Amino acid sequence: MPPYRIFAAAMTADTTIRQFRIVSNLTEVSYRIFNGAMATAARGEYAMRSIVLNSALIAVGAMATSVLVAFSLMRLQGLSLGPNGLLMSLVCPLVIGWPVSAFQLYQRRRFLDMHARLARAHTDLHQAHARLAERASRDPMIGMLNRESALDAIAGEQATGGDGALLIVDADHFKAVNDTYGHQAGDVALVAIANAIRRALPRGSIVGRIGGEEFAVYLPGCRGLAIAQVGEDIRRAVAATSFRPSDRPVPLSVSIGGTHFSRALTVSQALRSADRRLYLAKRAGRDCVVTQDDENRAAA
Repeated sequence: MPPYRIFAAAMTADTTIRQFRIVSNLTEVSYRIFNGAMATAARGEYAMRSIVLNSALIAVGAMATSVLVAFSLMRLQGLSLGPNGLLMSLVCPLVIGWPVSAFQLYQRRRFLDMHARLARAHTDLHQAHARLAERASRDPMIGMLNRESALDAIAGEQATGGDGALLIVDADHFKAVNDTYGHQAGDVALVAIANAIRRALPRGSIVGRIGGEEFAVYLPGCRGLAIAQVGEDIRRAVAATSFRPSDRPVPLSVSIGGTHFSRALTVSQALRSADRRLYLAKRAGRDCVVTQDDENRAAA
């Protein structure tokens, strides 16, 4: 082969390589423009104007790529890209790419907006469910756990393998308060007793209303003389509570039965044990505390 043909072939090959590099670079640029446009639409920073602008950028990138691809292919065949070919290379991506990309960006935006609304609705629903569950688990008048929730909480505490104390607190002569001053005054007295119990309890205790004027208290890790001490704190807090129906002071008191709640007992067994000691406290004259340690003395 003559040297000038070898040189010409080398130049042609070098030119082709450069053209492919240009096409590759422009394709990458177009790809980045497309991704940037999609990301902009995904963030929801703009409305319809951003969709039109981003789709226009995508169409421009597609037009540039189309022209370079057509030019390179024609050069590889030894032909030139005429006006008609150039026009087709420009018009086709513009006519096809712009509306299609605009539609895709619009649909993506709608999908993301819908997804955001669903996420907010899910959050609102979850919060509403949590509020309803919290409301359903508490006594509506005094705000304490109701019977079922309190016993479930105590059972859950026991399931972890711990032990503690169970107290049953019962208001003394509560029927007489209702009969003498009315049920509305009785409700006020019940709320006052509940608040006094809360104030007297150590941190981490579980307390709930398990009957009309009866409360259950679980004291994690409490045993021995400490059971009677917490019961006495509750009794004194209730006795110190001010209750003045019809502008006259009326004393409030509670009787308390307590038992050590070991891991060997079920909730029902512990309740029966504490309830038996509550009965002993009532027999002993009310306004007192009876625990496992002083049961015999109270019964005497």
